[in-house]
Amino acid sequence: MSAMTTFERSNTTLTPPPSRKRNSLAKGKMPKWALPAIGAGSIVLGAAASTLTGFSVATFAIYSAVLFLVIASVATTVVEGKRRGKNAMWTYLIYASFILALIPLASVLYTVLEKGLPGMNSHFLFTSMNGITGAVDNQTVAEGTPVLGGAYHALMGTLLITLWATLISVPVGMLTAIYLVEYGKNGPLARAITFFVDVMTGIPSIVAGLFAAAFFGLLLGPNSRMGIVAAVALSVLMIPTVVRSTEEMLKIVPNELREASYALGVRRWRTILKVVIPTAISGIASGVTLAIARVIGETAPILVTAGIASNINLNVFANWMSTLPTFIYYQIMTPTSPTNVDPSLQRAWAAALLLILMVMALNLIARLIAKIFAPKKGR
Repeated sequence: MSAMTTFERSNTTLTPPPSRKRNSLAKGKMPKWALPAIGAGSIVLGAAASTLTGFSVATFAIYSAVLFLVIASVATTVVEGKRRGKNAMWTYLIYASFILALIPLASVLYTVLEKGLPGMNSHFLFTSMNGITGAVDNQTVAEGTPVLGGAYHALMGTLLITLWATLISVPVGMLTAIYLVEYGKNGPLARAITFFVDVMTGIPSIVAGLFAAAFFGLLLGPNSRMGIVAAVALSVLMIPTVVRSTEEMLKIVPNELREASYALGVRRWRTILKVVIPTAISGIASGVTLAIARVIGETAPILVTAGIASNINLNVFANWMSTLPTFIYYQIMTPTSPTNVDPSLQRAWAAALLLILMVMALNLIARLIAKIFAPKKGR
């Protein structure tokens, strides 16, 4: 009897009384249909609120998002408790911020595709503006024929100038970052270089263009506008980005890899070349791609260093050259035919689409390079 009584008492002690209140973590859960219903109601109320103040897509989206955030957070707090309500509020706020950040990107891509695709054809890609006058555009509009004149000269100018700027910037930037991480060791010279790199990061692009124009003006004369001058101007903008990105990638390489190489008797320069750089090549490639994307759309430095040309010029060391940004600027600001601007606008939108596609291709190439040269993983 005594043993039975003890078991019953212990069992009674372990079983909570039915009248005990549940804590906030044990409260009910929102049904699956609740959030879709709240979303639909928020859309209806947002449309009504936007109509009262003059309907527009922007106010409709803002009102709907705010209503959903407030109603969903309050409902979750009432049903699931205060802690889960706060968690739901911040979760919905993060989602809303992410969607809000995507809206401008989606809008730009849609607009460029809508207005640029009609002008993307073989004639646009493989012909220049040489010989295209206002009379040609007027005849095109009158007869309804395809728009003549293309951006081949601007495309080649963009590729050549960016290539030369990359050839100048990447070796200088990588060697500077290697010195700062592997040799400088936070010394006076390393601190001075870091300071000037940070200062160069924030300089306006037009200042870089004026610097290159003035420098080559002293060497070759006041009217020395050519592709190589533009490449030097762009390299001034690229070098700080390459230095900072490469420096950060080299810093995250584990010191154990360096020490293991040194323990085998490998020299420092060979350790950097065979161990450190291959380990960080993925981040370095991404940094170089970001630097190229940073300068490939610059307009002001090109205007003051390479000018604007309508014919094909593949020699960066002679004569004026045109790039896609300057081509877009010229087509919009000074249409070929002031009375019929549609052909010029079509060329400008097609060139903008082409520029976006080039940046996307650069990102894909950087990922491919990083995948090829990344250290092979063991089994």
